[in-house]
Amino acid sequence: MKWRVESSNMKQLAAVLVCLLAACLADKPQPCTSPPLLTGAFTVSTQNEELWQYAQFIYDALGQKIRMKDLGTYDNQSFTHDVLLLFREGVMYEINDLNRTCKKLPLKADFHPLAIPKDAVLLGQVVIGSSSGPGQGLLVNTWTGDIGGTYMMTVTEFGCIPVTTVQHTNKFGWIMTSFFNNIIGITDPSKLNPPDFCPDAMTEDVTREPADFWSLFFNK
Repeated sequence: MKWRVESSNMKQLAAVLVCLLAACLADKPQPCTSPPLLTGAFTVSTQNEELWQYAQFIYDALGQKIRMKDLGTYDNQSFTHDVLLLFREGVMYEINDLNRTCKKLPLKADFHPLAIPKDAVLLGQVVIGSSSGPGQGLLVNTWTGDIGGTYMMTVTEFGCIPVTTVQHTNKFGWIMTSFFNNIIGITDPSKLNPPDFCPDAMTEDVTREPADFWSLFFNK
């Protein structure tokens, strides 16, 4: 009888340990995907100081569309862009609302959703700001890995909202992107459609064959 009682206790203890282990695994941050619809802004700066950029963006992962309006400096020259990227159609529009002009160009780049890669390694979890009181800090996770260059990506623990991304490239050295004023959703979906003054015919530009997101704008 005593053996049966001890055996039963051991089974209960094992069950408790399994539950505790499952809880620990569940609490550990896992690679995540950002909301499929986002509106916000970001800044970009590079280690070699060749590029500085401020941009407002509309991001639609469901339709694989991105609208971006930006301004900045590249190689000591200022620039502005207003582009609509339609990845499923393989088309990019360069838009000038002021002059009501538009170029339709082939888009030779794959759509990459805002997400932490599955093979990323967790560097750590920290609070940006203060954990002393409610609303004083932001809980974030930082991940690292290699996708054509070493990267570090920081996202919020709750919602997987992008905060910063740092990636090493051969052209610029380290590129830092800082996101802010992110809003889940798209307030004006019509901005993800080409304006009525954009041409239907494709404007061929065989010299532009972007290999990544940044070369869409700076590989001239």
